[in-house]
Amino acid sequence: QVLVFHTHASESYTPDAAFPYTPTETERTTDTRYNVVRVGDELCTALEKRGIETLHIRSLFDTPTYAGSYDRSLAAVEQALEENPSVKVVIDLHRDALCSDSVVYKTVAELPDAACSQVMLLVGTNASGLYHPYWEENLRLAVYLQDAVNAAHPTLMRPITLVNERYNQHLTRGSLIIEVGSSGNTLQEATRAVRLFGESAGPALARLVQ
Repeated sequence: QVLVFHTHASESYTPDAAFPYTPTETERTTDTRYNVVRVGDELCTALEKRGIETLHIRSLFDTPTYAGSYDRSLAAVEQALEENPSVKVVIDLHRDALCSDSVVYKTVAELPDAACSQVMLLVGTNASGLYHPYWEENLRLAVYLQDAVNAAHPTLMRPITLVNERYNQHLTRGSLIIEVGSSGNTLQEATRAVRLFGESAGPALARLVQ
């Protein structure tokens, strides 16, 4: 079973003609039809189609205040793991922010038929000194999924990022952050990317179960 949640659930994308929503604040909206919660819905659907049971926490942990988001999501995930001991993989799904003072950038996968963002896996380490005994196992899972997706879509994935913080990834041996697109991408580009990711990652996860 895979648990999907969003520490920064209000993260959103560049509005376009298909999704002309009004942001609640810069690059954010509390409307789950247009933020990363919608992208999480798409990931869960893609995994379910490939025989992976999912649990999706759709709560907004970063509103009304951004501070303390990780504390609030930690409490929710701990409760979910206690209530659902069959959960083996925990995914905190975000979107990236790539910008300078005057330019907002987008990520682009080189696919022939439609515009598509890229996806990045982020793994926290124990370098901060906080308890995090499973980070190397999390990294192995990230590499395994990266290889599976690269085999099908060589330009979909950005390089895996290792960070010195643990970002609540100490709770399981299968915890990852997934960054789907950036603020410069549209929601359509992000949902397409996460569907392609799920199409490849789902069978890879199923093989681990077998």
